[in-house]
Amino acid sequence: MNNGVDNIERMVDILSSLPTIGKKTARRLTYYILKQDLEYANNFSATLIDLVEKVHLCEVCYNFTETKVCKICESEKRDKTKICVVEDPSDVSYIDNTNEFSGLYHVLHGVINPLNNINAQDLKIRELINRLQGVDEVILALNPNVESDITAQYLANIIKPLDIKVTKLASGIPLGTSIEFSDNATISRALEGRVIIK
Repeated sequence: MNNGVDNIERMVDILSSLPTIGKKTARRLTYYILKQDLEYANNFSATLIDLVEKVHLCEVCYNFTETKVCKICESEKRDKTKICVVEDPSDVSYIDNTNEFSGLYHVLHGVINPLNNINAQDLKIRELINRLQGVDEVILALNPNVESDITAQYLANIIKPLDIKVTKLASGIPLGTSIEFSDNATISRALEGRVIIK
């Protein structure tokens, strides 16, 4: 039942609900889909359903995976003494694609943001602390903004007393932007030049 809204407008509304997709782009995508055949539409919808049904959080690092434990956490080739902490699952792929970091990851699923009622208890912080045995460095690869700085300091205050080095990315990523919109070279330089949080 579409409550008087036609199918084109329903699709425009759905697509424009996605991040960074405005109404104009959503309408352009809708008309592109309309030009495709039924096989394309069936494949599109089946892939979307599979994505939602089969992808879930890794039991160790909380990145997205189709298995209980993701490939990175299971790999024997990763340096298990280093954990790179990120805000969102997408940040894992952006950082890993640089081939600059060979350790493990931990996804917080957000940052502390009192204005939006997001507290430390709402993030995967307790789960991070439970993973720190045998770890000698935690790299905080959070987006450069005020909320991330608050989160980084909060984490550093908890982790440093455990005699673990806590570092953050060097200031190669511009303030107010995100890892998602930075190129591989910028992320690599930020990782390579990471600094200790005092």
